[in-house]
Parts: sequence; C-alpha cells; structure tokens
Amino acid sequence: MATYKELRERMLADPEVRAEYERLNREEFALLDQMLAARREAGLSQADVAERMGTKAPAVTRLERALASGEHSPSIDTLRKYAQACGKTLKISFV
Repeated sequence: MATYKELRERMLADPEVRAEYERLNREEFALLDQMLAARREAGLSQADVAERMGTKAPAVTRLERALASGEHSPSIDTLRKYAQACGKTLKISFV
C-alpha cells in the first residue's frame, strides 16, 4: 500500500491536479495570513487565543501549522472561535 506522500506526489504529477492543489493552498495561505494578522493586531499569543477558545495552546499551534502545510482544513466553528478570540468576526462569502 502506498503512503500518503507517495500518493500525493503521484497525484501532483498531473498538471491539472497540481494547478488545483496550488490554487487551494493559496487560499489557505491567505486565510492563515488573515488569522495571524488578527492575532498580532489583538496582541495575543497562541496561548492567549487558546485560552479564549477554551482549548490548549498546542491546538492553536496545530491549527495554524495545518493551514500553513495545507494538510488540514479547520471547521467553520473552529475558525469562528479563533476569530472571536481575536476580537473579530468570521465572514465567509462567495464571489
């Protein structure tokens, strides 16, 4: 059985798949940039955000790292809690 990395590389060898993958990653990076900016503007550490979200600091670290790696997409509820912890509101739109 192939590993995740082997399957990923095999799929990314297809130019159409790679283009879509890169497009999605750009969107996740943009979201991560907004999240980090909100946290910085609020003057909060990951531990501060975690406390306000009712979780532990490693969970916030994993959330931010997951978006940076493109390996996981957080739930809307998690994003909403993160935004609220930073004094922001989550707004999702289709354009």
